[in-house]
Amino acid sequence: MDNALTSRPGSADDKFVTNLDWNLLRTFVVIVEEESITRAASRLLRRQPAISLALQRLEADLGMRLIERGGGSFRLTAAGRELYARCTDIYGDISRLKEATSTAGQEVSGRVTIHLASHVTTPILDRALTELYRRHPGITYQMRIRSSAEVVEDVRDQKATLGICLVNRKLPRLDYQVLYREYFGFFCGPPHPLFGRHDLQVQDLRNCDVVSFETDDLRDALRPVALLRQQHLLDLRVVGQSMQLEEVRRMILCGLGIGPLPIHVVERDLRDALLWRLPPYSDAPAVDIHLVTNPRRRLSRAEALILEMLQAAISEMPLRERTYGLGGQEGIANLPERR
Repeated sequence: MDNALTSRPGSADDKFVTNLDWNLLRTFVVIVEEESITRAASRLLRRQPAISLALQRLEADLGMRLIERGGGSFRLTAAGRELYARCTDIYGDISRLKEATSTAGQEVSGRVTIHLASHVTTPILDRALTELYRRHPGITYQMRIRSSAEVVEDVRDQKATLGICLVNRKLPRLDYQVLYREYFGFFCGPPHPLFGRHDLQVQDLRNCDVVSFETDDLRDALRPVALLRQQHLLDLRVVGQSMQLEEVRRMILCGLGIGPLPIHVVERDLRDALLWRLPPYSDAPAVDIHLVTNPRRRLSRAEALILEMLQAAISEMPLRERTYGLGGQEGIANLPERR
């Protein structure tokens, strides 16, 4: 347990807590976020010398250097990195103080903040939201679409109750659970010359332009898709990229090129003849979508409820029941040829 939490009255630690100007911590957080004393001063509407003095006072109170600066460089020391991590915990708790003290009776209220990748489509999340709203209509929700890397960072920094996204690199101090597994296929839109053809082989794709996600890379979250392209020699000219599924889909629909999409997400587009499934059909790449949480975050009752529902679904349902898009063969995925 932290010394500051176990200190005795009159001890050095107790004196430090009593005398600390908490505004210095807020100023320090802004300096780190802006990576500049000048920009921090502008954001806080204060003069630059005042911000520099605040940092010096905080370093004096702690007895250690927090930021190495000078000569145009800006770098957090080990102590600075640790303090910033603790500050995000502190301000996460403070942001929920009003909600925690205003809860009355048995009615649950408050805000649940979910940051997620753009293509998250699962009945697990939908059922949890439906059931939680039915039980506790006083809860409000903020759903924010971010890149998968940003989702993980937001959960780490306690800007989100939870995250749902692809995971390329697991950050320490976070918990990761596979919420569901999805399979990707390659598709084209009506303007494309391959649209509507049932006689296609993988080699027919090798001269096509490609649109894809920015994470479609051997070193990133869509590594399985990139591996499949490499396996079939589909290292083609990339004419468009986006972090948003909607924009990748738009470029495919407009005929800019062929591209990967989660099979279960575009089922309606296939039925409406807006997209056409391309080979390979039998070895579609699998991608795991994770539920990402920060065990250091102190959850409100509303936040705890949504998290309990999602985690219960994960523990009670085997992964095969949380797997979508597997087995979408050519005859199933595409409509019959139009006469």
